[in-house]
Amino acid sequence: MQIAKVRGTVVSTQKDPTLRGVKFLLLQLVDENGNILPEYEVAADIVGAGVDEWVLITRGSAARQIVGNEQRPLDAAVVAIIDTIYVEDRLIYSKKDQYR
Repeated sequence: MQIAKVRGTVVSTQKDPTLRGVKFLLLQLVDENGNILPEYEVAADIVGAGVDEWVLITRGSAARQIVGNEQRPLDAAVVAIIDTIYVEDRLIYSKKDQYR
């Protein structure tokens, strides 16, 4: 799994029929220290995440293990919206502090 920040949405009117109704997000990856990386990923959103939220994504076959996604051609899926991240007793991210 990987931590990422939601940067925007991806809209596609022409797509595989199994992807109809799936919301896609443009994500920017985040390292273990909370630094934004120059790497991006598009992922299916199954948890209702919004722009600027930090999320947890799963990739590869794990993205297709989610109920309803078994037959979809997905490489990545947002599986959680992050509330806090602590590394070695240090707060790296807090959702509530983001909106102050």
